[in-house]
Amino acid sequence: MNVKSNIVAIVGMPGSGKSTAANFFKKKGIPILRFGDQTDIGLKELTKSLTEVNESWYRKKIRQELGMAAMAIKIEPRINAIKKNNALIVLDGLYSWEEYLYLIEKFSDLQLLCIYTRSEIRYGRLGRRQIRPLTIAEARQRDFHEIEDTNKGGPIAIADYLIKNEGSEVEFIQELEIYFKYYHAH
Repeated sequence: MNVKSNIVAIVGMPGSGKSTAANFFKKKGIPILRFGDQTDIGLKELTKSLTEVNESWYRKKIRQELGMAAMAIKIEPRINAIKKNNALIVLDGLYSWEEYLYLIEKFSDLQLLCIYTRSEIRYGRLGRRQIRPLTIAEARQRDFHEIEDTNKGGPIAIADYLIKNEGSEVEFIQELEIYFKYYHAH
């Protein structure tokens, strides 16, 4: 794919390295819009505290109200505002097939960057992380939830570019550099 894209959405399963990828782009001065920030914004607007229970409640609530594309619908005004002054925007946290369908209709230049890591490596990472570490059983349950309940598989399956992240962080950053230089640096 040689098409220059102005919006890149990072997709992948938990523990694959999406946050590291987003941080890579952030260090390059590229604006990052996190889908998860919408949960924080929504809870703040409703004067509810940021707890895992409230976050889960809010995500379910807006998906009941707006459908599975809810986060994309909520983030669209923020994309439009930032897109005016930036050649490239990175979206961190696109989950559902419906979010993808909604955004690709609005932004034909949307590109999906998939970060892939085998489950046993991801589960090890998730178990070692500092914030909310997961057991193997919890990590597997989360995978199933994201595939079955949030329709996460579709965007991963049709990603425009794939980076395999199973080595060191330095190797991963090198792969991100190759992607960035080939598709976005000018």
